[in-house]
Amino acid sequence: MPDAQSPATTAPALPDGLVAVVKRDCATCVLIAPVLADLADRAGLTVVTQDDPEFPATADWVMHDSDLAISWHHDIETVPTVLSVTDGRPTDRIVGWNRSEWESFTGTDHLGPGLPDWRPGCGSLSVDPTLTDELAVRFSGSVLKSRRVEIASLEDDWDAMHDRGWSDGMPLVPPTEARVLRMLEGTTRPADDLVAVVPPDLVECTVEKVAVNAVMAGCRPEYLPVVIAALEAACTDEFNMHGLLATTMPVGPVLIVNGPIRERIAMNSGINVLGPGNRANSTIGRALQLVIRNVGGGRPGGVDRATHGSPAKYGLCFPEDEEGSPWDSLAESRGFVDGQSTVTLFPGESPRILVDQMSRRPESLTRHLALALRANISPKLAMMFDSMLVLSPEHMSRYRDAGWDRARFLDEIGDLLTLPGEELIRGAGGIEEGIPAALADGPIPKFRPGGLLVVHAGGGAGLFSSIIAGWVNGSMGTDPVTREITP
Repeated sequence: MPDAQSPATTAPALPDGLVAVVKRDCATCVLIAPVLADLADRAGLTVVTQDDPEFPATADWVMHDSDLAISWHHDIETVPTVLSVTDGRPTDRIVGWNRSEWESFTGTDHLGPGLPDWRPGCGSLSVDPTLTDELAVRFSGSVLKSRRVEIASLEDDWDAMHDRGWSDGMPLVPPTEARVLRMLEGTTRPADDLVAVVPPDLVECTVEKVAVNAVMAGCRPEYLPVVIAALEAACTDEFNMHGLLATTMPVGPVLIVNGPIRERIAMNSGINVLGPGNRANSTIGRALQLVIRNVGGGRPGGVDRATHGSPAKYGLCFPEDEEGSPWDSLAESRGFVDGQSTVTLFPGESPRILVDQMSRRPESLTRHLALALRANISPKLAMMFDSMLVLSPEHMSRYRDAGWDRARFLDEIGDLLTLPGEELIRGAGGIEEGIPAALADGPIPKFRPGGLLVVHAGGGAGLFSSIIAGWVNGSMGTDPVTREITP
């Protein structure tokens, strides 16, 4: 962020009495210009003009709010606004033009006899969307504690951020103070509130630091609570973010969002759900990864030792299509209730497709899905790795039509994924990889209880589903973690 300047953090005093705030670029203000002059003469009105210093007149009763300090500090949202001022501070106000209201407020009769009785006002320059960020930086007094980095005049912002090691390889949005302050409006938590201690360097990360990285990732302010909740989940012992970084496997946090916030931030749970095109889907997971990188120090080639890596390590985030599903949501299956907004973190690889265009019965489709899931990570390994199945609407329709619920599906597929130990042991089938020979006699489930997560999402056309393989589970690896998203 650029060096901060000393802002005018104290509201400028106003002259006592009646004060009107106007601008020339407002049809109502221009309409009532004669009334302003009349009140200046009869009631001692002072006019504060936002844009043109000679509007409504060149006179000693006209003040120019050249830097908009008066308007910003005194919360002027509409012009014209008439204030009643005592000891330099407004005590009452009216907005727009209403003859009877103005006469009562000012104690002056016969105002604007030839004018319409009422006209609405216009937006104040101090709330102009093109100016609000700049004004907030100028006048609010900086609450930000992040280090300011000065960029030379001939440096390109995007190249400068990449050269300093902040980027995941893709362009970043420069985290100016104005953008970070705007991002912080997305949460009620204070900027200096501690969110988590971020691995691998175990650095304390505040809401402000999350906001900085959310800006760079391209998030909107309303996404910030999701990023914060995701970071809280990632920095738990259960999720073991340090281990997920250090493994040579191609895995990273996969974020699944449930609850009302999906609609509020316009996430995409349909066509191309696991791909590009939706800002929330594309930037929330990236923001989490940037926090891990820039705050926690988890950079590729350092602690991040993935043999191949994966496009999912840029950030993979998507919502569940709860409305289109006949089943309870993923969050509900994990103990949360309808109406709660949550984010679940799963340690996953990139998705791979399972094509089944022929199965019309749930039994057939379930057998095919089980066959595909058996190969996750390795068809010779079991219980060590979790997986996620993203069922498409067309595949889900097989279960809807047959009346299957989530529990029935998991029971059926669990039975199909319980395999003879003799097929999985080391050396079986001429393959040296496998489970220990001591387990040859028992039936071995592919997944531990709760180790297969099922989510409903995707476009309405296409008899395909996606499988996301996981990483080592349990105390030596990562367990999926779900956190409620709060403002």
